[in-house]
Amino acid sequence: MSLTTRRTRMAATALAAITAVSGLAACGNNDDAPAEGEKPAKLVVDTFGEMGYDELVKQYEQQTGIKVELRKTAQLSEYRPKLVRYLATGKGAADVTALEEGILNEFKPNARNWADLTPLVADHSAEYLPWKWELGKAPDGRLIGLPTDVGSLAVCYRKDLFAAAGLPTERDAVSALWPDWNGFHQAGLTYKQGSGGKALIDSITAVSNAVLFQQGSDLFYDKEDNVIADTSPAVKAAWETATSMTDISAKAATWSPEWSGGFKQGTFAATFCPSWMLGIVEENSGEANKAKWDVAAVPGGAGNWGGSWLAVPAQSKYPTEAAKLAEFLTNATSQVEAFKLSGPLPTNLEALKNEAFLSYTNEYFSGAPTGKIFGESVAKIEPVHLGPKHQAVKENAFEPALRAFENGQASKDAAWTQFAKDAKTQGAF
Repeated sequence: MSLTTRRTRMAATALAAITAVSGLAACGNNDDAPAEGEKPAKLVVDTFGEMGYDELVKQYEQQTGIKVELRKTAQLSEYRPKLVRYLATGKGAADVTALEEGILNEFKPNARNWADLTPLVADHSAEYLPWKWELGKAPDGRLIGLPTDVGSLAVCYRKDLFAAAGLPTERDAVSALWPDWNGFHQAGLTYKQGSGGKALIDSITAVSNAVLFQQGSDLFYDKEDNVIADTSPAVKAAWETATSMTDISAKAATWSPEWSGGFKQGTFAATFCPSWMLGIVEENSGEANKAKWDVAAVPGGAGNWGGSWLAVPAQSKYPTEAAKLAEFLTNATSQVEAFKLSGPLPTNLEALKNEAFLSYTNEYFSGAPTGKIFGESVAKIEPVHLGPKHQAVKENAFEPALRAFENGQASKDAAWTQFAKDAKTQGAF
């Protein structure tokens, strides 16, 4: 038995204990459980980033008379610890909870922490991308998540900064600069020369994310959930590509204050944009930079960075009504509206064929036909196997090692060695 396998089994025992504690806590909360059929006065929805629900929850309130409180957390790294605490204590969780692809897999073994949505909603299995629907199921078969979005990739770039550096600005011409990652690096060097030494991209960790999710294969784990981070061809490809880009990087780590401020300050001229990132770019860049941004193809032509599901924690006092709200937020019409507001790319098949989606142009991004750009890339997405602690390995082992190299704190070999060591610790489950 491998070390990882032993850790997996030991952790499973510990997690079962946590689940039992959560169950006891939930039982304690049942003393003030609502009467059967009682309508809630309010439902709470927890999300991270921008999921485009602001107007949709207002519609739901008008249709049902139920108040909806939308609790937003900007960063996933802050969101996950709060959710872990809610589940461990059996209290505090929202009625509807967004689960990002990395943390969804981490919570699947504790399926009893989540309501089985199968008896609470209609059968929508034929309405979504098949692989996306299946990923919302726990190992015991219960449906714990309704699909929201996928993170189809593109490149967001500043036309004004490209023009000042002597690069083309039209999206097709910009896409032609980088049919592959070597082309992207060369475009970065050209931009650097024409801009007086400025950086093309925000950070090499952004590059690593883009490359990592283009691979369509095992990443930090194999299919049996053994940690293979230091031997995975996909991880090695992402590492080698990312570390080759330090000379065109602003070294502004995603979500950092330097990164958020860099959009307005022009610290970098491009960033990798899964569709859900469009709203964040707009928010960080501000009204003054409207129509200075545009959207081009990602090197390699496809990829999927991110995506989520909506789940109902078992501790919700109103699981039936919460499931109805989750059902409403993920239906075809709502997915189109969420996309138009903030960019999350639909996974509902009807939404992906909707003319309002396909013809949608984003005025902030110079009228880019983002519905067409992102919609056409969905068919190219290849699902990857993430494993139970994918997010922890990526955020606490892979990205810190990349940043250590990028910032000159470690040699490339030393940074890789540290990553391989930390990945085993972070990936144990």
